Amino acid sequence: MTAELQYKRVLLKLSGEALMGDLDYGISPDVVNRVAKEIKSVVEMGTEVCLVIGAGNIFRGMTGVTSGFDRTSSDHMGMLATVMNSLAMQNALERQGVNTRVQSAFPIASVCEPYIRRKAIRHMEKGRVVVFAAGTGNPFFTTDSAAALRAAEMGCDAVFKGTQVDGVYDKDPKLNSDAIKYDTLTYMDVLKNDLKVMDASAISLARENNIPILVFSIHKHGNFAKVLIGKGPHTKICN
Repeated sequence: MTAELQYKRVLLKLSGEALMGDLDYGISPDVVNRVAKEIKSVVEMGTEVCLVIGAGNIFRGMTGVTSGFDRTSSDHMGMLATVMNSLAMQNALERQGVNTRVQSAFPIASVCEPYIRRKAIRHMEKGRVVVFAAGTGNPFFTTDSAAALRAAEMGCDAVFKGTQVDGVYDKDPKLNSDAIKYDTLTYMDVLKNDLKVMDASAISLARENNIPILVFSIHKHGNFAKVLIGKGPHTKICN
């Protein structure tokens, strides 16, 4: 199977909402365990994997701003929420027998490692999954931007954006039965048409570093592995 891999090292970007399942708030153990199994299957294929997880299931920075919070404090709260999601994913992965390390852009030595680029690369070379928490460590940047940044720093071959749907559409397929799915897009297509895949900073950073973005459904069993070898439904964003 390893010979069929199109990408040797990848970053998986998950939204916080992807971990909620049918809950209105928080972390669904069933969903986290299912995603962990998807990641395990890819690791067993010989792929080096790192992750960035959002925090929308716990606290979203911009929501805090609309409620009257200072933007910097609100973003810091959101970054701390990503640490909670990252620890939950680490726990689920290690129950599956996958060695995992959480590295935080905030130093929180009691619960996880600080982000050190060379150490993270070494972890992946040894077959460990690395979960990058706390975004970029700076306010005013989303976890999408953190995903593109870490993918560039790690020398990843691609960013895999695990979403609720199986690719990028011209409009919300859950609300519009006539929505058209794109098989491929350029980075400029996404920016010009304001397609809500990742924020503009993340798309621009991926474009500058020529890192393709593959958008797929994380909720379909085996889809992560299938997309990795070019067989599963997805949308590819590249030059």
